[in-house]
Amino acid sequence: MQKKWKLAVGSLAAASLLLTGCGDKLGTKEDKASGGQIRVVTTFYPMYEFTKQVGGDFVDATLLVPGGTEPHDWEPTAKDVARIADADLFVYNGAGFEGWVEDVLHNLEGAKVKPVEASAGIELIEGGHDHDEHEGEKKEEEHKEGEHKEEAHGEKGAHDPHVWTDPVLVQKEVENIAAALAELDQARAAEYKKNADAYLAKLKALDEKYKAELASSKSKEFVTAHESFAYLAKRYGLTQEPISGLSPEQEPSAAQMAEIVAWAKEHQVKTIFFETLVSPKVAEAVAREMGAKTAVLNPLEGLTEEEQAKGLDYIGVMEQNLEALKKALNE
Repeated sequence: MQKKWKLAVGSLAAASLLLTGCGDKLGTKEDKASGGQIRVVTTFYPMYEFTKQVGGDFVDATLLVPGGTEPHDWEPTAKDVARIADADLFVYNGAGFEGWVEDVLHNLEGAKVKPVEASAGIELIEGGHDHDEHEGEKKEEEHKEGEHKEEAHGEKGAHDPHVWTDPVLVQKEVENIAAALAELDQARAAEYKKNADAYLAKLKALDEKYKAELASSKSKEFVTAHESFAYLAKRYGLTQEPISGLSPEQEPSAAQMAEIVAWAKEHQVKTIFFETLVSPKVAEAVAREMGAKTAVLNPLEGLTEEEQAKGLDYIGVMEQNLEALKKALNE
């Protein structure tokens, strides 16, 4: 697909003149480093959060995708690309989540910015869910082998990029960010390690909490608005049934909707999960068809203004997700 924001390398210098600041909220803080801070541009909320946890006061981290914006189809402007070019580090999730990154990095060859793919080294799973494959062990075997039918939801053969929904995999992302900061700013490497270790301890505690509190759930199946919780489901022995594919824009057909409803009824699912940044209409339609209720399961692709005002962060939202899952799985 043609990207209207593609810049030639020669235009980056001119585009950098467009740099302006942003306010105190996520994605709106003035983009100006001072006091020897490392200037870091991050793509969407988890990358910002993990970078701030590791870098602390030593980094001036900013967010490209504004708070409250669904990031799957967000595209950078010339100003955004100039901000990346002017940074010391550019932190992105990778695994195909930010589809525009490869072209931007190609155009930034020769720029001072160091790219950091947070998901590097993580074993990815294949996305593209098929509602016809619900036959116990056969389904699991076919999923592992990547055998998906043509009518599969999502991008058949694409890797699922939503690794940050698994607190264990997040630990690898944090380690990758910490290593990049330490390499760039060796004088403060010990501080970055200290900060990273403190946050890793919190993530390990979160993982233990999930394991302990989901182990005895009556049900192991849940329905989500889009295919964003496969890593979490795999980690804790659950089965995710997504309405949409890897992107929430992939709306299901009438036949696929009927399959979802039939599957949910068969597994006695009583809650259909939707998310904060996407219209709940499809999830509500499924719930209405089967007499179920709806609830929020947040894929943490961005924080709303309300969530920011409450002081919520990655761990806080993940704890809310745990409570929502426990309630739904024990109805």
